[in-house]
Amino acid sequence: MIKVSELQAKDVVNIGDGRRLGMIADLDIDLENGIVRAIVVPGSGRFFGLFGATPDYVIPWNQIVKIGTDVVLVELAPTASYIDSPVGGSYNGRSSGNGGNSGGY
Repeated sequence: MIKVSELQAKDVVNIGDGRRLGMIADLDIDLENGIVRAIVVPGSGRFFGLFGATPDYVIPWNQIVKIGTDVVLVELAPTASYIDSPVGGSYNGRSSGNGGNSGGY
């Protein structure tokens, strides 16, 4: 078992291109089924979480390849597209900056 605080201390790296995406800032949790649906990594250029140059990465749990001692390896689609909200749709790798929170919790 891993604690959320331990997960947030790990770097996230895309194995497709070796790019460091950042550190986990949030989780998208399905409360009805008790599962983690996705991890959220803030986009680059954030200033106090208010002004962002790029959207957050919302990475579905099934795209996590390995959780190591220091790094979370993920495999993102080569052409990740933007989505407006994680609710009601499939995750394609990025979100429009709502932090993965659909407002329902």
